[in-house]
Amino acid sequence: MRTVSLVVVLVALLIAGNSVFVVNEGQTAILLQFGRIVRTGFEPGLHFKIPLMQQVQRFDKRVLTLDSAPERYLTSEKKDVNIDFFVKWKIVDAGKFYVTVAGDENRAQQRIGPIVKEGLRTAVNTRTLQELVAGGRADVTQHLLTEANRATQGLGIEVVDLRIKRIDLPEDGTVIGSVYERMRSERKKVASQLRAEGAEASKTIRADADRQVQVIAAEAYRDAEKTRGEGDAQAAQTYAAAYGRNPEFYGFYRSLEAYREAFATPNGTLVLDPKSEFLRYLQESK
Repeated sequence: MRTVSLVVVLVALLIAGNSVFVVNEGQTAILLQFGRIVRTGFEPGLHFKIPLMQQVQRFDKRVLTLDSAPERYLTSEKKDVNIDFFVKWKIVDAGKFYVTVAGDENRAQQRIGPIVKEGLRTAVNTRTLQELVAGGRADVTQHLLTEANRATQGLGIEVVDLRIKRIDLPEDGTVIGSVYERMRSERKKVASQLRAEGAEASKTIRADADRQVQVIAAEAYRDAEKTRGEGDAQAAQTYAAAYGRNPEFYGFYRSLEAYREAFATPNGTLVLDPKSEFLRYLQESK
């Protein structure tokens, strides 16, 4: 009798335990009865179900990530580029999600990946490499996000965000060589322009410096001549004053200077008339 009671208690506990379930924070759940969905949209907390007849399927309602490996795409110029991206998505309709992909996140990502890749392939094929790298990335990702949500609407999921991580040139392609050659040509062009501008600036500076030298030299010569003229004028005034005081001494002094200049050259010969005025003071000294 005790054994029967114990079995009844155990069965009752089992049934009671099987009639409740808990949905954790960050989860959602659906209730199945014989494989058919009878209720969806369970919020976090404690819920009840019919034991043995109904089963609970829980799903993560947080934002999930699909990280794609780099793949090769062709631009409109038939140039190869390696592009990798990531997708942020979440479950918004647990019932559709269970029906379409059996509630498997990996199967859902296998459906999302080809949709995004096909859209990315089409977007890259219609753009040049420069357009894709320079400013087309934001337009591409926005277009891909819209198309991905439209294509995955029946899966019960929502693509929250889609980003291109990197756009690389394949190492075994010819694009890197052409890009490097174009960069080298552009750098050479810039260097030539800078050299030309430097040479022009150098000529301008040199011409300005030569002009300033000529101006300074001319001004210095003018000042020197002015000073020399003022000195000569002052000397002439001094000589005139001295001549006015004692004309005879002044004449004698000027004659001595003339003698010094005339006889300054060694072994020089000077032919003069003995009665010349130039020799007057030499004659008078005899």
